[in-house]
Amino acid sequence: MDEITKWGDKRYNSLNYFLRQKFGEKVFKISLDGGFTCPNRDGKVAKGGCVFCSARGSGDYAGERLVSISEQFDNIKIMMNKKWKGEKYIAYFQAYTNTYAPVEELRAKYEEAINKDGIVALAIATRPDCLGDDVLELLEEMNKKVYTWVDLGLQTIHDETARLINRGHDLKVFDEAMKKLKARGIDVVVHTIFGLPGESKEQMLQTIKHVANSGAKGIKFHLLHLMKNTALVKLYEEGKLAFLSQEDYVNLICKSICMLPKEMVVHRMTGDAPRVSLIGPMWSLKKWEVLNDIDKTMEDNGYYQGLYYKKD
Repeated sequence: MDEITKWGDKRYNSLNYFLRQKFGEKVFKISLDGGFTCPNRDGKVAKGGCVFCSARGSGDYAGERLVSISEQFDNIKIMMNKKWKGEKYIAYFQAYTNTYAPVEELRAKYEEAINKDGIVALAIATRPDCLGDDVLELLEEMNKKVYTWVDLGLQTIHDETARLINRGHDLKVFDEAMKKLKARGIDVVVHTIFGLPGESKEQMLQTIKHVANSGAKGIKFHLLHLMKNTALVKLYEEGKLAFLSQEDYVNLICKSICMLPKEMVVHRMTGDAPRVSLIGPMWSLKKWEVLNDIDKTMEDNGYYQGLYYKKD
């Protein structure tokens, strides 16, 4: 029973539990837009970006890029404090690729964020092909000032799928980035997506097995959302994309959690998409229903994180 109850009221090592253990209280994440772009959009790697990526570079809930980092932080904090009272925050650079700029520009924006009152951590979302030695040195520098982790987009280990979704790099690039970040003591949170076009459930779970043995400290599970004005719409119209059902998604998440090492932090189990731009699956809008369904399925089946984990 200790194996199951060690994470409070969950059967997995949730981000909320991890942050409470590390910082002694609930910590709130503030999503920022650093004003960057992406090499998969500006032509350096490709144009158009990943087919699932929104016009805001998957930063639909981040701050307004036309104002400073400090102003974004203050505005979001004010809005959050209307619902929740908190004193500790994570500065999360979410939109686009947040290591894709000259190092001095990156340093200035990271510093502006971590100098805000209450900041206890810095999270930086980026691509594995945007981690040059100068950027790695900067991340190591930041990590000495405040707990820093990198959100790294993987989505899938299958290079055929990666080409279909226009990811712009192969699995080897991700694996090399992981080695470099680990060597500098920087924690990594890996993003995966279930429901990518053409992928079987077995392939999706193969991705989770790879992440489980990658040395990553955390994982984010995402459901593929089809949003208006994305390149994914064309694949959908061509009949190359079928939505997962809520039942299938929940079962995949539960099996995946069982495959993870117990120390890995589950940062997210389903993503958000703006209602006005979402084409499907529409059941994903009922986020709390999905999360409750995951918890119930875990309990009903005696599942818990690490149950099926096997170290390679």
